[in-house]
Amino acid sequence: MTTSKRKNLWLATTISTLVLAGAFAPAQASSHREAPFITKSPKVDGTDFYMFRSYAPNRDGFVTMIANYQPFQDPQGGPNFYQFDENALYEIHIDNTGDGKDDLTFQFRFKSTSKKTALTIGGKSVLIPLINSSTISGVNPAALNVRETFTVDIVKGDRRGGVRTRLSSTSGGVTEFDKPVDNIGNKTFGGAAGYETYANSHIYDVSFGSCGAGRVFVGQRKEPFYIAVGKIFDLFNLNPLGAESAGNTNDLEGKNVSSIAIEAPIACLTNGTEPVIGGYATASLRQARLINGAPATGLNNASKEGGAWAQVSRVGMPLVNEVIIGLDDKDKFNASKPVNDAQFLSYVTNPVLPAVVETLFPTAKAPTNFPRTDLVAAFLTGIAGVNQPKTVSPSEMLRLNTSIAPTAAAAQLALGVAAGDNAGFPNGRRPGDDVVDVSLRVAMGALCVLTGSADSLKVGCKPADAPAGAAKLTDGVRKSAADFKPGFPYLNTPLPGSQ
Repeated sequence: MTTSKRKNLWLATTISTLVLAGAFAPAQASSHREAPFITKSPKVDGTDFYMFRSYAPNRDGFVTMIANYQPFQDPQGGPNFYQFDENALYEIHIDNTGDGKDDLTFQFRFKSTSKKTALTIGGKSVLIPLINSSTISGVNPAALNVRETFTVDIVKGDRRGGVRTRLSSTSGGVTEFDKPVDNIGNKTFGGAAGYETYANSHIYDVSFGSCGAGRVFVGQRKEPFYIAVGKIFDLFNLNPLGAESAGNTNDLEGKNVSSIAIEAPIACLTNGTEPVIGGYATASLRQARLINGAPATGLNNASKEGGAWAQVSRVGMPLVNEVIIGLDDKDKFNASKPVNDAQFLSYVTNPVLPAVVETLFPTAKAPTNFPRTDLVAAFLTGIAGVNQPKTVSPSEMLRLNTSIAPTAAAAQLALGVAAGDNAGFPNGRRPGDDVVDVSLRVAMGALCVLTGSADSLKVGCKPADAPAGAAKLTDGVRKSAADFKPGFPYLNTPLPGSQ
């Protein structure tokens, strides 16, 4: 090989490697720090969205939705720990007609109030520097120095102009709910069991009006997403054709996350005729911010914010903004609505990732069918006969067919639909679903293989179009439903700060 040819090969390999690192680097979890702007505002960084038919005993008539925010929480995050942003709007959106527009939105607003706990020091009353003054149990105990509360509005129709109703508890009609403080440590709560008892006292039974009652919980949880991100950062330094449970390190195992969880009756989410719903989560900030150089004493006085809401975070299907949307459009995607997703269509129909995978692993041949209609089905419309609405406008969101019965935790398969478990990803998403492996395989053409030569899934390709479509591509990290709580809110007790 000539020097010129060696140089060109080195350049091509280096560029491809850097592209792969860029494509996967933001995927430190499903949607953690995935766009340039959101790295500056971690409190409104939406990380993951889950939506599935509840599989706890006697809850199969409900759908659980979980929106996670604030990535990479070190458990020992004192003294403030990880409160939600008072100046932000957190939302979960439901499209129950397939047109890409919001038909139902759950809006969460937060408020943090200082109790101004003080000690007498040398004859003077001095405010304490901590979020708690003693051990904690029960809702809003005296030892908790900062009380964090939230409200939930249900909006029918357009998220800003629709009919708005304030959610209330089924007992007493309470409309302002307490959020549990984060897991400060074992001494404060008496260990994991003590914290979970405390957190469970913040699960509220709420009324959704004439369609029934459900539950809501907001609080810190152990990070549920699992991925071998360290090896992926190191130029994909693992064997993607190796064992699915290769023992690779889940680099998020020592982190916590802030969760918003709702369990709602199916009848409250569907339109009565179409069983498939689409869902996604967002966060918005005010357009104007004035930094107060000399804030008055009190919480959250360092800035004044106002103006219209500007959406800055969006997550529906996992890994979309990370490995599909180009770097220059990531902020634009976070600010957009599903109904306008035609502007991003080329990223789906002509994806970069499969070509990069083939460059680094030549035996994993990229699919040859363009445009990639199979990826349109996976990410934009749902799969026919599984989770595609009767009438659908292509738009990116997580889609769930509520007419498919949930699979009990012990019988769930981590690869979901691909393994014959139609209650799993991409028909919604459960905590135990291995969305990394599934998404990688779909990108390399798994649907072209699954659909068969007769195209039974109607994805517009055939097995011959995807030479690596049957490969069991993996990051070597695997969990199951058994690794999570068996009931609402399903995500595990957060790690304590003293650990």
